[in-house]
Amino acid sequence: MKYKRVLLKLSGEALMGEKEYGIDPKILEQYAVDIKTVVDAGAEVAIVIGGGNIFRGVQGVQGGLVDRAQGDYMGMLATVINAMALQGALERVAVKTRLLSAIKMEQICEPFIRRRAMRHLEKGRVVIFGAGTGNPYFTTDTAASLRAVEIEANVVLKGTRVDGIYTADPEKDPKATRYEKISFTEVYEKGLNVMDMTAFTLCQENKLPIIVFDMNNRDNFLKVVQGEKVGTLVS
Repeated sequence: MKYKRVLLKLSGEALMGEKEYGIDPKILEQYAVDIKTVVDAGAEVAIVIGGGNIFRGVQGVQGGLVDRAQGDYMGMLATVINAMALQGALERVAVKTRLLSAIKMEQICEPFIRRRAMRHLEKGRVVIFGAGTGNPYFTTDTAASLRAVEIEANVVLKGTRVDGIYTADPEKDPKATRYEKISFTEVYEKGLNVMDMTAFTLCQENKLPIIVFDMNNRDNFLKVVQGEKVGTLVS
């Protein structure tokens, strides 16, 4: 395995599959099987998952429902729902897990404690981080970068529905080409949308590489962890 300890970032929208809202059980099952394959191969896996398939803080603000801070807290709770769903799917395929939350809710998950999280990983458990950073105004991308640095992960793997970083939006521009490898500086200069700036800068300052890849393509997760050229490497 090229990467012994990885932080996998999944978007909430990825869980929707072909649906317009909520969680697609088939996608959840596929992710669980792919993650099990990587764990069985000997890698330590931590996961941060978004909540956009259920609720986004920005949506609440734009709709006049709540203020930004309240909306972000609602979004954090949505990530815990997704994390619990993923935990259930993983345990159905016999993967040991621990769900750690940045917001205390002892009945359903452990509070995030850095050393405890690292100990779980060392014991071969998949650690799922819920509730983002626990603070409003920060995205789950930032939570992923922060947790990856804290647990001393070797890489941040951003699993999306696109097979890497392109010169333009491949769904809108048929001439867009995919980067196999790109530097942090080039991403800044070209204005490419990889992660939000806080998350991206955190990775750059800590010399933590990012790989953007298509998580919906079976076996891609294993290939990335083994060091095969899948997706786009930012380093």
